[in-house]
Amino acid sequence: MKTPNTICHNATVTRERRNQLNIHKSVVIWFTGLSGSGKSTLAHSVEEELHKLNCRTFVLDGDNVRHGLSSNLTFSDNDRKENIRRVIKKYNIYYYVQNIQ
Repeated sequence: MKTPNTICHNATVTRERRNQLNIHKSVVIWFTGLSGSGKSTLAHSVEEELHKLNCRTFVLDGDNVRHGLSSNLTFSDNDRKENIRRVIKKYNIYYYVQNIQ
């Protein structure tokens, strides 16, 4: 939403500087599949291995999103689309700060 009351600020810490600090570029790994198929288990296993390699990681679990950021949504087609839109916005923030999700 663009209004006269909001101003877009440019960060002074650039992506290049984050790359140097983190010693890796940012990546989003998005596991998709049926409920109960092991996506979260796999995501946390991958995160553990990346952490051992000194990578900065964060798992954004779909069930946890549904309990917080998207707690007001149902599983209707429109609400599923809105949930994905919110998750993508969140990933964009993490991607910008050079984490691996």
